[in-house]
Amino acid sequence: MKEIVRINHVGLRVKSLAISRAFYEKLGFEFIEGPIGPEPVAVMEHPCGININFILNGSEDEVLNVLMDVPNKHTGFTHIALEINDIKAVQERLAELEFPVTEGPITVPSGAMFLFIRDPDDNVIEFHLPAKLAN
Repeated sequence: MKEIVRINHVGLRVKSLAISRAFYEKLGFEFIEGPIGPEPVAVMEHPCGININFILNGSEDEVLNVLMDVPNKHTGFTHIALEINDIKAVQERLAELEFPVTEGPITVPSGAMFLFIRDPDDNVIEFHLPAKLAN
């Protein structure tokens, strides 16, 4: 469909707006509005244009991320990949924030590099350095 021009936003179901907001603000996202609507939803946006909608009705029950953390691999979106331009700077900032890297950094044959963290609700975030920027 040629009418599609870009991803508008990513929706993440979360337990706490305050906790999620504080985490994503440390990654540079800015609070826009919320809670709004019947779900309810809160909106944050990064200066580069990435928009995240937090769906604010996550269960307080402790559960595994069923898309990533169980042996039976369910279908669905598994992570968000944020493109970066400096993997060392990202690693340093994550260390300063005490956000543990859960996997990586990994370099693939093309030269692209990536690493992963988890947000407070166990959603997976990839920091992706394209090969063209890694060389």
